[in-house]
Amino acid sequence: MGLFDRIKRAFTGEDKVVKEEILDQEEQIVFEKYEKGMEKTRKSFSDRISDLFTSWRELDDEFFDDLEEILISADVGFKMTLALTDAIRDAVEAQNVHRPEDVKRVMLEEMVAIYEKDQPVNPDLIENPDGPTVVLFVGVNGVGKTTSVGKIGYNLKQSGHKVLMAAADTFRAGAVEQLNVWGERLGIPVVTGADQGDPASVVFDAVKKANAEGYDYLLVDTAGRLQTKANLMAELAKMKRIIERENPNGVQEVLLVLDATTGQNALIQAKQFNEATEISGLVLTKLDGTAKGGVILSIRHELDIPVKFIGLGEQASDLQAFDAEKYMYTLIRDLLEKE
Repeated sequence: MGLFDRIKRAFTGEDKVVKEEILDQEEQIVFEKYEKGMEKTRKSFSDRISDLFTSWRELDDEFFDDLEEILISADVGFKMTLALTDAIRDAVEAQNVHRPEDVKRVMLEEMVAIYEKDQPVNPDLIENPDGPTVVLFVGVNGVGKTTSVGKIGYNLKQSGHKVLMAAADTFRAGAVEQLNVWGERLGIPVVTGADQGDPASVVFDAVKKANAEGYDYLLVDTAGRLQTKANLMAELAKMKRIIERENPNGVQEVLLVLDATTGQNALIQAKQFNEATEISGLVLTKLDGTAKGGVILSIRHELDIPVKFIGLGEQASDLQAFDAEKYMYTLIRDLLEKE
């Protein structure tokens, strides 16, 4: 059963068992976090699509022009929008579809199909069985990188893991202090270095400690800005070399932290960082504060980098492991209910 059929059956009352299976994957409170955290995105997307079908005349070029405008305004992205509208055109022609409710069904099916890409996506962090899993957090200043380190540290500790954090953003005023506050609040030790010192030396000390004391995860906060982009990327490369030398299995994860409120600028940042360093996953923060959550579809379409965490609120527990099923259902729920 495909993702579209599964979520439709589950949440339109067609299959109570399937619904219970979905909700059993995590606690009900997690599903409620998705509902609340994606409210602005859901209403923006669903309301505009509903208005389009309310003013339905016929399935002509004007309809598809309006649909493209809605998708782009929802920050689904230009390339994703074109791929989606082309797929819808082809599907309605192949299925000889004319009624509004059938066009809506085709649209939702194609949106899910393009997101899935026929490739299963594993959003879980890699776990190194032979030593500490090292996770580098990268991204520009102001996206919530240090906060994400703390919140993911909280999630991992709640799951029973032994966690160490490293404050390798030695250049930003307050970054080390901010991570220390998180460490004290959560009971997670933090490795620090000299103010304005060498970030790579902090990483070196942290990897040594993580290996010597049997930590499961080492979370490394990195600088978001040096004098130039080249300097920043060179510093990240230096950190990775040290980790690969000192840790048997090297860097397991490089997570790029993006601010969802920036919409398509987040996609641009993802492309730039992915060109300079191998990004293994994305953390999308502040999703609860924006109607631009459609950028996840754009990122998925243009970059084969999985979203691993999304920020659905201010609390430590509100940074949730990304669940594509919950995301897609929350995005299109109102449209399913109005069929």
